[in-house]
Amino acid sequence: MKHTLLISIAVLLGLCACSSIDCPVENVVRTLYVMKKPTLAADTLKDTLDIVSRRVDGTMVTLRGSLIQKDTIQVAIGYVNPEDTLFFNFRNGSYRATDTVWIKKDNRPHFESVDCAVAYFHTVTAVRCTNHAIDSIRLNNPSVTYDPRTENFYLYLKARN
Repeated sequence: MKHTLLISIAVLLGLCACSSIDCPVENVVRTLYVMKKPTLAADTLKDTLDIVSRRVDGTMVTLRGSLIQKDTIQVAIGYVNPEDTLFFNFRNGSYRATDTVWIKKDNRPHFESVDCAVAYFHTVTAVRCTNHAIDSIRLNNPSVTYDPRTENFYLYLKARN
């Protein structure tokens, strides 16, 4: 009886000693682009945008999206290279334009717990782009984490006639 009581107490203490780690369910780190569309060109609102990025293994990843009634786009950010290269492919009927966006960043591992997968947070140090359909790009918040509401970039599109 005494032996059973001791085992029960040991099991209870063992269960109490275990901690419950809440690892993030969605641990993909993404940047948020806010699209600033010109008011002069109504057809700009009918654009379709494909964003293509190159993975470390050389494969290309495409995010397809429509800019109709949309003013934000989330794009995953790489964690291996110090600079990401993205291709923004705009199309609207016969209109086609491709801009390249380069994002320089510092990558740092982020540990929640040894029980959780490692994520990488980033600090964007510079951004630049070509100017075919994009007028300019501005860095709003350089910190890239799990927070999907942080507006990292303002992307200003050119007006078309």
